[in-house]
Amino acid sequence: MATGPTESDGQPEQPENSTENSTESSTESSTESSREDSGENSTKSAGSQPENSGDQPESPGLEQELEELLAQASVDLDSIPLEEQVSLLKSRLEQAEKEAANNLDAAQRAQAEMVNFRRRTDEDRISNSKYANSRLISNVLPVLEELELAVNHAESNSGGVSDSLLEGIKLIQRKLTGVLESEGVASIEAVGLMFNPLEHEALGTEETSEVEPGYITQILRPGFRLHDRVISPAQVMVARAPKLEQKD
Repeated sequence: MATGPTESDGQPEQPENSTENSTESSTESSTESSREDSGENSTKSAGSQPENSGDQPESPGLEQELEELLAQASVDLDSIPLEEQVSLLKSRLEQAEKEAANNLDAAQRAQAEMVNFRRRTDEDRISNSKYANSRLISNVLPVLEELELAVNHAESNSGGVSDSLLEGIKLIQRKLTGVLESEGVASIEAVGLMFNPLEHEALGTEETSEVEPGYITQILRPGFRLHDRVISPAQVMVARAPKLEQKD
């Protein structure tokens, strides 16, 4: 005897595979949405990367060097014949030797320039220290000359000056001469020597047969040098040959 549906079974029963289909569809939709989100994020990151790279452009020189290095590194010696390997290695060796020679030459030139610079600096320093007081000495030399003239005048007129005063003047003269000599001052010799325009100043000539022409006969004003530099030339008279008397 067939029985009808009860009150609890008011709704028709749904099949079990409908529940499984809904679960699978939800899983697939969530997977697709996650894929879309990841695709959008990757697109955004890819779009933002050129903007950052555009802020700092690479220099063409560095890029060219990188390309050359990559081109050299990309050569596989095992993939080319032996003869080409030898020629390639020889060319690289020649290039390296040339660069090494250029670097050595530049280093030697720089070292030589540094040595010359130090030598010139030392010479200038020594020269400046030697002749630093040349101006003061040039101003003191006339005082020494006046003292010498005073001594010569007092000795020629012995009755006009007392001996004690003359000795005092000579003492001052000797002390001043010693101070100048300690600073490198020396008198220029002239009498009996050949006239030298670098050390002597000719004020005139005189005829004489006792001294050869061109030689100095007397000093009118003494000269001085500081070390190897003339600071005051000696004023002299130079001998010349006497004129021959014409016979009637």
